[in-house]
Amino acid sequence: MIMKYWPAPDSHSIDIPSPGLPGSFWEDRDDRYHCGVDIYAPEGSGVLSIEGGKVIDMGISTSPDIIPYWHKTCYVLIKNKNKPDHICKYAELGDTKVKVGDFIQAGQLIGHVGLVLDSDKITKDSPPYIQEIKKKENGSMLHFELYESPPIKTNDDGNYLGGNWFCDLKPKSLLDPTDYLFSTLNKAGP
Repeated sequence: MIMKYWPAPDSHSIDIPSPGLPGSFWEDRDDRYHCGVDIYAPEGSGVLSIEGGKVIDMGISTSPDIIPYWHKTCYVLIKNKNKPDHICKYAELGDTKVKVGDFIQAGQLIGHVGLVLDSDKITKDSPPYIQEIKKKENGSMLHFELYESPPIKTNDDGNYLGGNWFCDLKPKSLLDPTDYLFSTLNKAGP
């Protein structure tokens, strides 16, 4: 049996948003689509690797240099050991505890949940889904994406930014991570 861990053990809930609801995979946000699943958790809480694998990339996920109401967060890409054509993207992290080239064990701490939104800079002109997150005071989260090789990268072709896809046609390598996340609830480690 492959051991899998829920990636945000201190999350407010282990509910995975149903299709179409805020934070769900491929949620229609009017001018963009959501590329992953948001797992709301307290800022600074631990993020664990779901499975073992290798860190293949890291970088900036959100930044006020890109959009003023964002705080600076980062991402980690891990190529799964047991299914090497699958890559997990753990994003909107406040910090990381790994580096590119590291081999990661299932359940290993890879970083901490970051605070994505700067509520003081969200205005009536901000996208409606951002205003809704501000109202619910859900600014800290793990944004999780799942890919078949190769994953899309931030701003590679102008269609991807901060976990959102600005085009109607979903990228071929992007997978719905919902069932994968559900599998962690059935096989969660200690």
